Amino acid sequence: MVTGYCVVCGRPDKENGKNIEMMDSPKPKINQTARGGYMAKGICSKCKKTKMCAMMSKDNAEKAIESGEAEKDF
Repeated sequence: MVTGYCVVCGRPDKENGKNIEMMDSPKPKINQTARGGYMAKGICSKCKKTKMCAMMSKDNAEKAIESGEAEKDF
């Protein structure tokens, strides 16, 4: 499960927005940044409208792609 922080769900007047599962039209997409890092992009599964990003290590990105939790987009 690829998780990230949702800015909308994490507002002080609402419950905690950390570690929310990402969704996208089937799965979150993992991109490689210009500096060689990895970033998962998806949509919040709670509010279903906010775009989320999460920085990942190379190992975690490869594990998510191999297990089928995310799609490779680079």
